[in-house]
Amino acid sequence: MKVKFDATGEVVVITGGAQGIGAALATAVNAVGGTAVVFDVTPPAAGIEYVEVDVADRTAVEAAVQGVLEQYGRIDGLVAGAAVQPRSSVLEMDAAEWTRTLQVNLDGVVWACQAVVPHLVTRQSGSVVVFTSGLAATGYAGAAGYAASKAALVAFAKSLAAEVAADRVRVNVVAPGVIDTVQFRGANAGADRDHWQDTIGIGDPDDVVGLLLFLLSDAAAITGSVLPRERAFAKLTSFI
Repeated sequence: MKVKFDATGEVVVITGGAQGIGAALATAVNAVGGTAVVFDVTPPAAGIEYVEVDVADRTAVEAAVQGVLEQYGRIDGLVAGAAVQPRSSVLEMDAAEWTRTLQVNLDGVVWACQAVVPHLVTRQSGSVVVFTSGLAATGYAGAAGYAASKAALVAFAKSLAAEVAADRVRVNVVAPGVIDTVQFRGANAGADRDHWQDTIGIGDPDDVVGLLLFLLSDAAAITGSVLPRERAFAKLTSFI
């Protein structure tokens, strides 16, 4: 059964949408009739609406959201995907790296939600999608800051979902799995990359788009959920 999503007239804010999964989603939202507005520190591909925003800056996020509302008169969805993934051991990580990781990965999501969700509550409609990671549950050597921030996001999103459920605003979490993005390639090379390829496989940004469009649509009558999107099927050779 084929399902066609229709986002005609809808506006979706995507933080960290200049590349990777966010960029693929922005293209898809536009393709199904909506308008994707990317908040990022670097511009996305041509044809994607863009606002230069450092999501760690609460004031800048609030101003950017207000600008979208003034231009389009509405926001229907928020996908919070902006993140950094530095690599260093806990004993070597300095305070600046730890602070910046939490500011972008955790605070940035909080500021975006605080700016967007009140408008969804007023409209009694809308969807928020937050990205976590499998590392939130397992940890990973050299990625403690990233894993910690992603674990915190799960608790934050579930709490927000409980707060706005009565207002018909949905908040869900997606764990995209290992996806071949610029960020992933920068943080994982050599043995690390081989590890992920040999265990669960490395996916593509487009692999996640269908799930995100579903969660943004009214078809997704769920909230407070954490949905994994793994590409492990090819690795289940023991069952074949």
